[in-house]
Amino acid sequence: MAAYQPIDPAQLHTFSIAEREHKVSLTGMAGLPIAAASFREWFAALPDYLAVKNLHTAIERIIQARQQQRPVIWAMGAHVIKVGCSPIIIDLIRRGIISAVVMNGATAIHDVEVATLGMTSEEVADTIRDGTFGMVQETPAFFAEATRLAVAQRCGLGEALGKLLSTMQANHVQFSLLAAAYEMGIPATVHVAIGTDTIHMHPNANGAMIGQSCLLDFRLLCSVVRDLAPAQPGAAAGVWFNIGSAVLLPEIFLKAVAVARNLGADLDQLTTFNLDMQRHYRPTQNVIGRPVQPGQGLELIGHHELLLPLLRQALIECWPAGKA
Repeated sequence: MAAYQPIDPAQLHTFSIAEREHKVSLTGMAGLPIAAASFREWFAALPDYLAVKNLHTAIERIIQARQQQRPVIWAMGAHVIKVGCSPIIIDLIRRGIISAVVMNGATAIHDVEVATLGMTSEEVADTIRDGTFGMVQETPAFFAEATRLAVAQRCGLGEALGKLLSTMQANHVQFSLLAAAYEMGIPATVHVAIGTDTIHMHPNANGAMIGQSCLLDFRLLCSVVRDLAPAQPGAAAGVWFNIGSAVLLPEIFLKAVAVARNLGADLDQLTTFNLDMQRHYRPTQNVIGRPVQPGQGLELIGHHELLLPLLRQALIECWPAGKA
């Protein structure tokens, strides 16, 4: 210990605080409107840091992408529908803001049940105990019909489901993402992992038909992801949103990016967002990390039933030519 002596702080080199770069300043502080006259005024008063800054970036990138005819793709887990956000997404589809919707099997199931019955989602903790979990008749029958239609018409499962709901004029079809996508002529792809959905437990589930229709949906999605590339060098790229899918859709996206780049797509300016209630490994790695560089991947952490209405209203208010 004798070889060490306390440092002499008088020898430290200092400089004026005015020369230092700062991450926080008065320009980003929250405003305090007592009674905001409009959403735009309230939104402008939010503190311009962290999540708010990411939200502003999301709005900016969506507007840029759509102005240059690049896709804005929303990939969604089932929870988005289960917390009542279908009308939010359908509105953005009909306004031409969302260019494609991507979902796993559970999301499609809840969408179909909402459209046909006006209700969905059972209490698993109760029904798993008595053997009734997933044992309804109508939902698997509807999906069996959709897979037959998809194979017969050589279309993906998403299109087949949307077409059935739309043409049969389901009782609550106005609440269906799949029907809205079909009616607006935009891609809706469904990506199923066999054994993860209740419909797979039933005798009318045909693995070959499910696989064929979902493989076609994956190839369709690869085409949409390839179109995320800018129309010309220096122009805006498209935007991918992962909303509430912790595993399946981030994996689907990673593979679609690999295919698109293999086919020559320049995705270096791609922007991705992950919207969820908490951070997960695969969205972090496969959505806003690995496939995006040197583009930009950002997160908005929070409840869907709060974030999605906020994002929708902010988009409408901030659209350059008025409401989208």
